[in-house]
Amino acid sequence: MGTDGGRGEWARHWRYEELPGLDLLRAHYVRHTFPRHAHEGYVIAAVTGGVEEIGLPGGTVRAGPGSVVLINPEVAHTARAGAPEGWAYATLYAPRDLIAEVAAEIATPRGTPGFTADTVADAQGARAVSEVHRAAEAGNALAADTLLRGVVARMLSRYAGPLPARTVRGAGAADAERARAVLEERMARPPSLEQLAAGLGTSPFALLRAFRERYGMPPHTWLTDARVRRARRLLDAGVPPAEAAVTVGFTDQPHLNRHFTRIVGVPPGAYRRERAG
Repeated sequence: MGTDGGRGEWARHWRYEELPGLDLLRAHYVRHTFPRHAHEGYVIAAVTGGVEEIGLPGGTVRAGPGSVVLINPEVAHTARAGAPEGWAYATLYAPRDLIAEVAAEIATPRGTPGFTADTVADAQGARAVSEVHRAAEAGNALAADTLLRGVVARMLSRYAGPLPARTVRGAGAADAERARAVLEERMARPPSLEQLAAGLGTSPFALLRAFRERYGMPPHTWLTDARVRRARRLLDAGVPPAEAAVTVGFTDQPHLNRHFTRIVGVPPGAYRRERAG
């Protein structure tokens, strides 16, 4: 398990080969803070100790033991300790296809499913999330898969509804989406905000406002998150961290290490070792 050696912090971020596409994180954080970021899939996190403070678009929520934190894809959020002892949790980063598959099996309402609550007091659900981790750690594929589907079904049946379709509202939202596409394409050498806005025929301030409204964070924050996501895919493919850093536009490996650790919760080296294992 990765650790920074300080005040009992530790974390393990890994994949169990029998549960394809699912990322698992079990950790105890005290000083670590997650900057604003988003995930491609769904987050189902059971707080097992202390207090986690999550900054969401609608405000800040606090979650203690017995709580389950539920975050939909591409929802920008932050996380930090909400108590001196920090917080411990077991997290399932569930891919969209798993959620869709279980939703279809339990006949949830039509449309893309989405959680309608940010945090829920569900001690039984929280225990079930931890049991998925224990089964995966023990190498019990049958139990891990069964428990995982049970947890997802419980969360969807109790706390989900159809995700509202994201509608592009006016030219500002369209500019934001075009700006995102440019940043994806030019990730290693991105334009300045002024250059980006000029290329889209808008002003820097208007683009900044539209981008923040559409993606929950300003372009430079979104770009850092996107670089870390791409670096993760490269590390998954076996690319060394130093090469991944330069490929996605970080100046060097320490630059990648800093942002990767803050956003993913473990350093790139520890992340890659778990994938290689």
